[in-house]
Amino acid sequence: MSRYWYICHESDIRLWGLTSQERIGRMLDRLGSYEVASDIRSLPPDSSVLILRGDFVFDARVLQNLSKEQNVMLKLETGGCVVPVAAHVEASVALSVVQGMQADQFAEMPNIRSVTLEDLCDSFSNELRKADRPYVLPIREDTQTLLEKYLFSGSYKGVTDLVTKFCWPVPAQWVTRLCAVAGISPNQVTSLSLILVILAGILFSYGYFVLGLALGWVMTFLDTVDGKLARVTVTSTKWGNIFDHGIDLIHPPLWYLAWGWGLISYSPILSWLTVETTCLVIVVGYIVGRIVEGIFQWWLGGFVIFCWKPFDSYFRLITARRNPSMIFMTGSVVIGRPDLGLEAVAVWTALSTLILLGRLLMAVLEKNMKGSLTSWLAEIDPVNGRDSVAVRVFTNPPATIK
Repeated sequence: MSRYWYICHESDIRLWGLTSQERIGRMLDRLGSYEVASDIRSLPPDSSVLILRGDFVFDARVLQNLSKEQNVMLKLETGGCVVPVAAHVEASVALSVVQGMQADQFAEMPNIRSVTLEDLCDSFSNELRKADRPYVLPIREDTQTLLEKYLFSGSYKGVTDLVTKFCWPVPAQWVTRLCAVAGISPNQVTSLSLILVILAGILFSYGYFVLGLALGWVMTFLDTVDGKLARVTVTSTKWGNIFDHGIDLIHPPLWYLAWGWGLISYSPILSWLTVETTCLVIVVGYIVGRIVEGIFQWWLGGFVIFCWKPFDSYFRLITARRNPSMIFMTGSVVIGRPDLGLEAVAVWTALSTLILLGRLLMAVLEKNMKGSLTSWLAEIDPVNGRDSVAVRVFTNPPATIK
């Protein structure tokens, strides 16, 4: 069966530089073989059509789940009224559905089921490690700025390190906007990050720690920007995801090794550990930690270990990943002892890995007793549960645009 999509109530307001037609088209490109329907009256009789209002912005989860359903109508309360905003129906009734949407009303039709956002989607997103209610929001001139801000915050991972979570959001939004306006692609930002990774590593290896850290921190910032740019402009690709995450996975231990190499000509030498032993502890601990995360996600929980319990989400803020380790390294350079920075990373990596191994053992025991594991983010209400500190820290309040 052929599948088409059609927009009614097109809006000329752009969000992050995209019209509704462009945004929806890019989102549907990811869902498979959808063709745009230029004339709703001339669809093949055995086809289906996804009909969407262009004056609303849609959560990708909504489109994904609507595409799996057949003969459904999504209704939304807005402006004190309940209006149809999307539908996936057979071609034979498509014209009637479009006419109903254009009139902001829809008479009940046989075999077409009305659904709500809660019927279509869960709140928990494993990809972004957070609980956010799915959204369909009206696009108007008075909501444009708020919608762009909401789309950006929605692109942010809920569970991440403290630097990414608390330091980068505001400047990252500014730079993401500049990139979107200038037509800079996420892969171009990632490519610049890769260049900075290499330059910072070279500088570390020669003992130029201050300049290396400056480039390293810029790289960590751009590592936030590229993903947000890809999500708000709907330009993320499988290759881009591999490119970005591949760099993130490989470069941290190489930086630590380069830092250790740069200490060989530095005085004083490590006081109680050799450079080689310290680097070995870091690299082995880093690899074991990543293996633990993989075992939990792919064989135990089906989601990231840091989303299992609130403790794990808090621990992700400070666990021995690149950004928290960069804080140790920066502090050591400030006090004139870069050797202590590498030692601190080694100690914290070893402790973090032991904690992860302990959490993995606890997960195995809980799964054997209960049969399955559930993320705490999938069990909370991000609206009514905001009296909890963990909910406020790791989730965003849903948008309330009417």
